Amino acid sequence: MTHDPPLMPLPTLPEIEAAERLIRPHVRETPVYRWPLLEAGLGVEVWIKHENHTPVGAFKIRGGLVYLDELKRREPGTPGVIAATTGNHGQSIAYSAREHGLRAVIVVPHGNNPEKNAAMRSLGAELVEHGREFQEALEFSRELATREGLHPVPSFHPWLVRGVATYGLELFRAVPDLDAVFVPIGLGSGFCGLAAAREALGLKTELVGVVSARAPAYALSFRQGEIIEQPSETRVAEGVACKTPDPGAFAHIRRHARGIETVDDAGALAAVGELLRATHNLAEGAGALAWAALKAQAEEWRGRRVACILSGGNASTALMREVMVG
Repeated sequence: MTHDPPLMPLPTLPEIEAAERLIRPHVRETPVYRWPLLEAGLGVEVWIKHENHTPVGAFKIRGGLVYLDELKRREPGTPGVIAATTGNHGQSIAYSAREHGLRAVIVVPHGNNPEKNAAMRSLGAELVEHGREFQEALEFSRELATREGLHPVPSFHPWLVRGVATYGLELFRAVPDLDAVFVPIGLGSGFCGLAAAREALGLKTELVGVVSARAPAYALSFRQGEIIEQPSETRVAEGVACKTPDPGAFAHIRRHARGIETVDDAGALAAVGELLRATHNLAEGAGALAWAALKAQAEEWRGRRVACILSGGNASTALMREVMVG
């Protein structure tokens, strides 16, 4: 077993509240609702935190706004930024760069969700397609950053976590006495933001991470107690298509997670359909993972109050066609 890296400090309550004030002109507090059709026969009080209700359809915009605000103040001469993504991080950075008048270059793997690509272009980003999966796009983005003098925005960073933590603050203040929250894990900012809010408020709520069974790097790492690389092969939940866990995120996940559950592509696809029918909300594959995992474990949580993070709603037309046929 490897030694844990030094823990990155989680943002404090004053820091999260300052981030909340910063993002509020752009992102209203997202709703958290109970849906009777989801709860029917489950025996669990279920709250859905709708991060699909942001200007980019996902929670990541919160971190992007905070990151670029910090960057502009610390490095005012920055000409532009670059990021690698499968979509939601890229939309976040594209939106935030536009607000700050910065050039944004976004690198995506070939075959990426076409609607997410179109959304990033509509926000003014220059889109570059490279590689077969996220890791190859990330490595190329680093080369391009050096070549063109752009600031590389990572997918996990303390500034991103500070912004993302605002959704946790909203959730915990809106729904008191939660027994647990199920949250998807891509590279880890969503989980760490939730952990930061929980710690800042001094709560005992258990946090359950969820990954795709076809992108199990974090689940394997959690079980082994050390970082394990594993290629991502999910075709449904590209938002959590992580091959290599981030050491800083992993250290917090090991400390704060009750566990990490896995959901296969068929389960994620079924969960997208269930959320659509029961709530009339569109969840992308990654955004439906938390609900899928809770439903699979419903007996364990019977009689308790649990929240699920619907982390994004940017499903492709092709995915929705498959959901509707199913």
